[in-house]
Amino acid sequence: MAQDATVLTDLSDGMLLVTLNRPDKLNAFNEDMHLALRAAIQRAHDEDEIRCVLITGAGRAFCAGQDLGDRDPRKMDGPPDLGETLATFYNPTLRLIRSLEKPIVVAVNGVAAGAGANIALACDIVLAARSARFIQAFSKIGLTPDAGGSFMLTRLLGEARAKGLALTGEPLTAEQAADWGLIWKAVDDAALMDEATALAHRFASGPTRGFGLTKQSIQAASTNGFDAQLDHERDTQRMAGRTADYAEGVSAFLDKRAPVFRGQ
Repeated sequence: MAQDATVLTDLSDGMLLVTLNRPDKLNAFNEDMHLALRAAIQRAHDEDEIRCVLITGAGRAFCAGQDLGDRDPRKMDGPPDLGETLATFYNPTLRLIRSLEKPIVVAVNGVAAGAGANIALACDIVLAARSARFIQAFSKIGLTPDAGGSFMLTRLLGEARAKGLALTGEPLTAEQAADWGLIWKAVDDAALMDEATALAHRFASGPTRGFGLTKQSIQAASTNGFDAQLDHERDTQRMAGRTADYAEGVSAFLDKRAPVFRGQ
């Protein structure tokens, strides 16, 4: 892909690397970047060769959220319809992220603010450089959390911490985010991409269908009651048990060898 594209993609050994690429704007979203990120996630849905996605940012930031340069009220005829922006751009991409039946790893290499933070949190495994910061910046400009933020923050942290982050807009360090259970782990800056890439390649060579069903089960648990979740586990385990990767995993265990999963 052209190096001036707003999102760069590279497919290697089953892992699709997706790089947000507006470093001069701290990878803030404009319409082109919205559509390019959505196209990358849709590609992961469509192509069986892709078995894991790794998302990161170019330059010194992960993503600063929406590019407010496109929203200068002094240059507009009236107030914008931000609900339409969410319906048209953010929400379709977030639904693709949550419904992808393959792991999505995120390497937060710098500040993740507003929708940039919440898109990362909607993914499956989040690693962050120790210098990274997570900021719910919405309250600083009179807005409410979006891009799934009110959902993810409340479920990951509870109401008290979700409200604290959303109302104060105070930055959360990577280490504190890991301690609170908001992300998987904080990593030394120099080691971030190596560790994230190794993890993504590990997933890309794993039992893809089982990973997808695991994602479904854990996401369903946030809204299911106990009985409904037991039924969900029954149904997903039935599907997992019929995969070629399950047969390979058991055979490899019994043969005392490493399994060779095909994502089938």
